Amino acid sequence: MIRTGIGFDLHPLVKGRKLFLGGVHFDDAKRGLEGHSDADVVCHAIVDALLGAMALGDIGDHFPDSDPAYQDFPGVKFLEAVRDTVAEQNYIIVNIDCTVMSDEVRLGDRKTLMAGTIAAHLAVKPDQVSVKATTWEGFGSIGRKETMACQAIATLARKE
Repeated sequence: MIRTGIGFDLHPLVKGRKLFLGGVHFDDAKRGLEGHSDADVVCHAIVDALLGAMALGDIGDHFPDSDPAYQDFPGVKFLEAVRDTVAEQNYIIVNIDCTVMSDEVRLGDRKTLMAGTIAAHLAVKPDQVSVKATTWEGFGSIGRKETMACQAIATLARKE
């Protein structure tokens, strides 16, 4: 059986925070994403996509922002926890595809690094993870550089 899930996350950009996307630190970024955890929109969207594919709710159900244990928690640790849930539910990850939406930073060559980092934390091959990027050409909160977002889709298969 093949299962598919979709995830989306958006966080505001603020000064004084480090920017993490797909587990990669963008040390040249002037601002980071505000949130209870590290606010890594890429990891969060992928987690929601994986949970959705298994019909197990969303990131807030499993890692509530009211829990102090998740304060500044790295997004890649959420990936690892959900990777384990995927295995416990008798699924394997077939593919992850995500699109980062940002007018604040350009991903450029870091898309490959992000895909590799995500793949490593999900224990899949790098060619099973696609990271793309788009701008909003000045439109909306993303275009005004107030926020960044990511949409992800995950495909799972039942283990034989």
